[in-house]
Amino acid sequence: MALTRRRTLLAGAALGGVALLTGCSEDSGPDRTEHSSAAERLRERSARDSTTLLARYDATLAAHPSLEPRLRPLRAEVARHAEAFGKDRAAPSPEGDASDGPAREAGAPASGPAPHGSQRPSGPQVPRDERAARAALADAERKLSDVRTKALTGAPPELARLLASVAAAGAAHAYLLAERAG
Repeated sequence: MALTRRRTLLAGAALGGVALLTGCSEDSGPDRTEHSSAAERLRERSARDSTTLLARYDATLAAHPSLEPRLRPLRAEVARHAEAFGKDRAAPSPEGDASDGPAREAGAPASGPAPHGSQRPSGPQVPRDERAARAALADAERKLSDVRTKALTGAPPELARLLASVAAAGAAHAYLLAERAG
């Protein structure tokens, strides 16, 4: 089979992409090992953030059952993300965690116990209007996607690939949630 210019370019681009990915994955500096304490903290925070986002989906579905056909596939993806990061690692720390920022901004309760004498809401607050509820979910997905994208630079190769994939999925979810109901 003769190689056409298009096939040659596609093959070259594919090989270049593989070489680039291989070159990137060879960087294993002192803080970039898969099992370093920094990588474990990032993985735990990512699992916790996915679990928190999952709670937001559940609260939105409880408040707006008519959104179920639209949200079910997105919620299933978020559940898979939590599992991929290791949902069991998402257990709240006894003192709470300052890294709950993205989850808190998403409107979900922070992990860890509520301060003595205060009551934490039972779940994320969901707007009464369906469109506003979808917009709130889109905003939560977008913020978390941005946080994960920023975390890529300090992540070891395998975790960076997972973060990039989940950040891209979150951006796609935000887009799908923001588009008008058809």
